[in-house]
Amino acid sequence: MTGDAVSDQTREDTGGRTLGPGGGPGVRLAALAAGFVMATVDATVVNIAGARIRTLLPLSVSQLTWVIDGYVLTFASLLLLAGSLADRFGARRIYLQGMVVFVVASAACGLAPDGPVLITARLVQGAGAALFMPASLTLLTTSFADPAVRTRMVGLWTAIVSTFTALGPVIGGVLVSALGWRSIFLLNLPIGLAGALLTRRYIAAIPARRVRPPVLGNALGVLVLVALSFTLIEGPALGWSSPPVLFSGAAAVVLAVTLVTQQRRSRAPVVPLGLFLDARFTAANLVGFLINFGVMGGIYMLGLFLQNARGVPPFVAGLQMLPMMAGPLLGNLLFARYSHRWGVRRLLIAALALAGVASAALLGVGDSTPYWLLATAVGFANLGVGVGAPAVTFALMEAAGTDRANIAGSMLNANRQFGGLVGVAVTGIVLAHPDDWYRVARTSFLITAAAYGTAALLARRTLAPSRR
Repeated sequence: MTGDAVSDQTREDTGGRTLGPGGGPGVRLAALAAGFVMATVDATVVNIAGARIRTLLPLSVSQLTWVIDGYVLTFASLLLLAGSLADRFGARRIYLQGMVVFVVASAACGLAPDGPVLITARLVQGAGAALFMPASLTLLTTSFADPAVRTRMVGLWTAIVSTFTALGPVIGGVLVSALGWRSIFLLNLPIGLAGALLTRRYIAAIPARRVRPPVLGNALGVLVLVALSFTLIEGPALGWSSPPVLFSGAAAVVLAVTLVTQQRRSRAPVVPLGLFLDARFTAANLVGFLINFGVMGGIYMLGLFLQNARGVPPFVAGLQMLPMMAGPLLGNLLFARYSHRWGVRRLLIAALALAGVASAALLGVGDSTPYWLLATAVGFANLGVGVGAPAVTFALMEAAGTDRANIAGSMLNANRQFGGLVGVAVTGIVLAHPDDWYRVARTSFLITAAAYGTAALLARRTLAPSRR
């Protein structure tokens, strides 16, 4: 066994036992896709269950926002550290430990007697997802020695993740309607346990590397996100001039300045700040942030809007969101087909402009707006996002260069999660007083259109034309 690839015929576990090729590539793919599928679905499934959870538990709007954002908070803030931990202690070990944490936290979510317990369990659940997400990609690329098989498995893995992202609201609607809201969390138990057992049996360990995780930088980053999240989520509930909100806002600023200062002096920074001297790199990260800001904020609003404004049950709401959520998958396919012909930059600008215009088309949404118009506009916006997401990834990698590609990719993924975190929090502000759901929807679509429009302008002004 080497550090670069693991033989498809013999593999050894950490105890030195040789593991046979049983199960084949499909079983190994299933083992490593299980965690990613759970983490992906759990990022969106709660949006459909939110209305039912808020009524039955019960929760305030700020508590419901914490249920969604708490997961994203720990996931986003620990993602970079988790990658370092996988290098330091071994990707398979961290993957399995993350799965255990995620499954235990999912059980706690499903059995939560009140809001604070559910929020706490969601925070832990996000930490578990952060542990196994980077490790799953590493294990996927090293578990198949044959380059052709590896390429096919990565393609299948991406298709599985994209499919379940689109199906998340439908899965949530079916489970909530048939088995209650707790089932969306308890379903993770058999999936997680099966994935962990398959990984233990069929996925080989990768030799650890003696690297020193940047703990201090990551800890400061976590504190910045916690303070910012508290300010945005609790501001509408406690009042923007209340002492706790003012203190958390000031703390977020002070901690952010401290983080930048510490990173400039650190010999092993979380992210080399020199990367941000390149305007293209900075712009690509801002575009990635704005894309997820619009997507996650929009999903949060739509799940509640369909059930509260249109009066449909969770199952119907999930079905109605399915064509809207199919846009990203179709957009990924369009990017792969046309990026060489039209150029990445041109495609990115057109996609973001489409997303902005489609969102702006719903600024007049009301009770007479037919479902097909709502679904078409949101679907086209998400189609633009589906084209824009891989385009901005390509633009960022081109700006970072091959020697800094790994850290640049990790930074973009963490930054996207941060965008989703802020998007949900800002939507929570809009939802703070939902006396008129159509006004809430119009405000949300205005914010989303502004985010996509700003991203399109950034791409046009800052990102250089692609050489491809």
